[in-house]
Amino acid sequence: MSPQPVPFSPGPILPPDFFERTTETVARELLGKVLVTSFGQDVTAGRIVETEAYLGVGDPGSHAATRGITPRNRVMYGPPGHAYVYFTYGNHHMLNLVTCAEGTAGAVLIRAIEPTQGIEVMVARRGGRTGVDVTNGPGKLAQALGIDMSHNGMELAGSIVVLEGQAPPPADVSASGRIGLARGHDLQLRFYISGNPFVSKGRTGQKSPRS
Repeated sequence: MSPQPVPFSPGPILPPDFFERTTETVARELLGKVLVTSFGQDVTAGRIVETEAYLGVGDPGSHAATRGITPRNRVMYGPPGHAYVYFTYGNHHMLNLVTCAEGTAGAVLIRAIEPTQGIEVMVARRGGRTGVDVTNGPGKLAQALGIDMSHNGMELAGSIVVLEGQAPPPADVSASGRIGLARGHDLQLRFYISGNPFVSKGRTGQKSPRS
């Protein structure tokens, strides 16, 4: 069975100053916002239900934990309110939203969304997969939304935007360690809407070494 739209108005586009705050704050407050992509005639959208905050040089799990700015992490240093997209595991794109004042590294990984618009397009992009498997993980949602490396550095004001949506009740917001990291997995920087079926199924804790 295909997911059903969430019954509420998504509201206005978030301004850049929403993102020009601490990464942890933005990661928590992105829950309930609506992420929208518009490429050609295809408009797809989903309510954000899971995020992870990635901080600056002091965060061992962050791409900014280097000796300086690199070609890969440059977008993390701002300006805020832009997309930071990277490719991992040889077949997954990951969408992050840049935070903090320009010059300070920070980004929020969007880990899961609940589809609200363009569901048939999402299912087609996901090779016919339906239900929660359409967007219950960061690589899945990027594919469903049509996001790839061509969108790295794009301002969140055109083909990719985030709308106000509706914040979940504070009691429904949970935090945990991050998923799939060799280092920095223990930091309580993953936020999700408790009980939402689209939250990813990955386990927190240290990443298992590859055999």
